[in-house]
Amino acid sequence: MKFLKLILIIFISINTSVKAESKKKLIQDLKEGGRLIFIRHAYAPGGGDPDNFSINDCSTQRNLSKSGKIQSEKIGNFFIQNEIKINKIYSSLWCRCKETASIAFKNYETKSFLNSFFSPKFKNNKKTQIVNFKKFLLEWDEKTNLIFVTHYVVISEILGYSSSSGEIVISDKNLKIIDTFEIEY
Repeated sequence: MKFLKLILIIFISINTSVKAESKKKLIQDLKEGGRLIFIRHAYAPGGGDPDNFSINDCSTQRNLSKSGKIQSEKIGNFFIQNEIKINKIYSSLWCRCKETASIAFKNYETKSFLNSFFSPKFKNNKKTQIVNFKKFLLEWDEKTNLIFVTHYVVISEILGYSSSSGEIVISDKNLKIIDTFEIEY
């Protein structure tokens, strides 16, 4: 039994130092610039959009909880504390994405190619949005970091990755994932 405890302690110690090294490398990659940073909006309880959803009325949408707002602050603090420069922040038109971007970064622009296409009401937009996103990337200077505050379905479609609320997913210009980082809520 003592042997198993010793093995467990060694495993935890190694795993913790590996995670710390991984985070250092991630921060260094971000400081170098030229990264695409996808952030799934912070925690908004529930799933999908209510039946009475209106893009112009936040009261009809699924919005950030208190925990989601705190998570948004933590997202912004991650970039400030690690002195990571960002050229532009782009958000979906959905209120939960705009609120995440506003709390974390203050200034942002909206882009419809970042909108959710989860619900049947918007599913036909998927192909056009992905095409428009890829056209947008053709204009990117590839020297600066860009942030995209968006939805699970968009990140999944573009990167083939299942993200959690508030998770940061970093890719290169070829949309190859470099690393991910979860911000707790």
